[in-house]
Amino acid sequence: MGRPKRNIVAAAEETSTPPSALTPTQSIARVIKAEGNSLYSCSLPNQKTVLVELPSRFRNTIWIKRGGYVLIDTKDADVRQNKINGEIVNVVRDEHVWRKESYWPKEFPKSSAYPEDSDEEESTVGKMPPSDSEDEDE
Repeated sequence: MGRPKRNIVAAAEETSTPPSALTPTQSIARVIKAEGNSLYSCSLPNQKTVLVELPSRFRNTIWIKRGGYVLIDTKDADVRQNKINGEIVNVVRDEHVWRKESYWPKEFPKSSAYPEDSDEEESTVGKMPPSDSEDEDE
């Protein structure tokens, strides 16, 4: 039997709005990769890599993709006796709204979905193939 719908809606509602302010132990991080068993490697704004855990209330409800952003809390990191450095408190789902907040790190610039090509050649994506009549002019 699945989880009650109210739990799923509550988890989705919790991640839809950013908090008004962050505590000193909270930080926004970029997800590098999923390590398995609800553990994720994340990059902090200072380029430090940390291993964080996804709490059970988000498991099988909110999906985290590589390159996405999460809000982590490291307050219990020194108490733990393992490699886990913190816990995911919130998942950034609407990045546009989160970027407007004053605590969004400048180290995470907005990246375009279509990076600029550095090659001198023009891209042929979305263009028609050359016609055969050009080859027959010989």
